[in-house]
Amino acid sequence: MQITKTSWRYFNPIRSIKKISIHIKRFFASLHFAQNDSRDIRNLYLRLKYLIPMITRRSFISRSAVAAAAAVMAPSLYGQNIFAGSDSPLNDKKVLFIWGGWMGHEPDKCRDIFVPWMESEGAKVIVSDTLNSYTELDLKNDFDLIIQCWTMGTIEGPQEKALLEAVKGGVGLAGWHGGLGDSFRNNTEYQFMVGGQWVAHPGGVIDYRVNITDHMDTVTKGLSDFDMHSEQYYVHVDPNVKVLATTTFNDQNASWIGGNAVPVVWKKVYGKGRVFYSSLGHVASDFNVPEALEIQKRGIRWASLSKYEPMEEWKQPVYKKGGQS
Repeated sequence: MQITKTSWRYFNPIRSIKKISIHIKRFFASLHFAQNDSRDIRNLYLRLKYLIPMITRRSFISRSAVAAAAAVMAPSLYGQNIFAGSDSPLNDKKVLFIWGGWMGHEPDKCRDIFVPWMESEGAKVIVSDTLNSYTELDLKNDFDLIIQCWTMGTIEGPQEKALLEAVKGGVGLAGWHGGLGDSFRNNTEYQFMVGGQWVAHPGGVIDYRVNITDHMDTVTKGLSDFDMHSEQYYVHVDPNVKVLATTTFNDQNASWIGGNAVPVVWKKVYGKGRVFYSSLGHVASDFNVPEALEIQKRGIRWASLSKYEPMEEWKQPVYKKGGQS
């Protein structure tokens, strides 16, 4: 079992300017969706602060170039104070990040994307690679948010009960792809909490489009439709989730589902707890798509306020009484 406060030591040493540029590109892409605050500027500073020492001595020139670029580009292009950001919803929030299960979904690499980012926004994060944490920790009283990145596997009865009771009692829950939406296939109450369950991805990794369906919600406001090259999740869904984005399937791999729109991003409530889910994120590189990354960040922020803000009400979709049109 490994339970630890997080640090950037989880990152593998980066030995080339090419790999560093990936992190810089990811940051500047997210700036396009910044929500009138300076959190993302501060994220760049913190990311580079820890990435630069990891480069080998032989790449001193590259290290110097990256540091100089960060120093010049952030203030001149955006003119914001990189140390601001205490207004982040994640500030001072206590987060449990659980990762494990099937490693094909790269839970370790996804951990290395989101944990440092949450810490940069002021969250106090505990990382665990065991489901025993659900029973060994006081979830309900000691945490504001649980992020689970655990595809397939088996959860024991007491572990599931502790998780369900924590969320029902007001702890937020957030996740993506199979790490939340295909975790424990035999546990229907868990699926009831999440609001959906993966059942297929016809064609495997394919090109598909994500359509933003709610342009007013804070998670998707200002975002446009975008394309993915990944697994297109076909999910069975609770009819009372608030759908924020969908994808439409063609008939090339399963003729009978052609033209059907299926939710990709949703939020819901379980008891008093906020639950956020996105089916994006098959592998860590999926979050190189700026919209996919931004949606996940916003959803995590929203779920972190579960104990502190009232839950909005919705009934979606609304069915006519008596089946009348």
